[in-house]
Amino acid sequence: MRIGILSDIHANREALEATLADMSGAGVERVVCLGDVVGYNTDPSPCIRLLREAGAVCVAGNHDRAVTRQIPTDGFSVRAIRAIAWTRKRLPPEDVAWLSALPLKTNVGDQLVAVHGALHVDRGCELVRLNSEDRMRRTAQALLAHPSGARVCAYGHTHRLGIHEYRNGELWEHDTGSEVALRGGSCYLLNPGTVGEPRSDERRATWMLFDTGRRTVSVRRVAYDDRAAFEKTRRAGIEPRRLLSIPAPLRAALQGGLRRMGIYEMVRRVINS
Repeated sequence: MRIGILSDIHANREALEATLADMSGAGVERVVCLGDVVGYNTDPSPCIRLLREAGAVCVAGNHDRAVTRQIPTDGFSVRAIRAIAWTRKRLPPEDVAWLSALPLKTNVGDQLVAVHGALHVDRGCELVRLNSEDRMRRTAQALLAHPSGARVCAYGHTHRLGIHEYRNGELWEHDTGSEVALRGGSCYLLNPGTVGEPRSDERRATWMLFDTGRRTVSVRRVAYDDRAAFEKTRRAGIEPRRLLSIPAPLRAALQGGLRRMGIYEMVRRVINS
């Protein structure tokens, strides 16, 4: 089976349409979505419809559960809270019901376990980021004990691509720029990055192709009309995107300078708040 794994769509219709088209061209037979279908952008209902039409297996992300009031927005950024409030006012009851019914964890037979945040946590697992070696080890150990027998766990939430292998108590990271062959006796943690809310210089949507027959994983990158998506969000008042008014070459130079100074993430958070 060829499984297409995606995450963190965040109501970006243009990005999701391009991603699903790329999945179709790659022969994907099963779509797995790791949550955060909504939030930040302006097309929550179209994104829900596209996933349902694709027959996607979905888990709930923290933004999905915040929009449906299943969790509070404590700890969310100002920008995220603004988007959640905007979405709540516009999402029809049937879409709220669909989001509310999404599980926190699920599996595709004995091939794959899916979660938004972390597998090793029960309560609040959609809020935990696998951004440290300790947390990754704990989720890998939870995967080894999972009743499905799967040895692959796909997670999102961090918006960062990652392929990690856990074997004999050791954890290491694989290059996401090439196809990775999965070894027997190991378990793997896969993060497909983000479809619709990039947090790096890579503006394309990203997803992962997991071929269960060949036992391989590869990353796919998909270009889409990001200007159209961002402009809709700016017009809605969700995301000012102030930096988009700066010409691209100058914006790239400024970002490079801020990174060299070690303050890029701090400045980005201020702009996005």
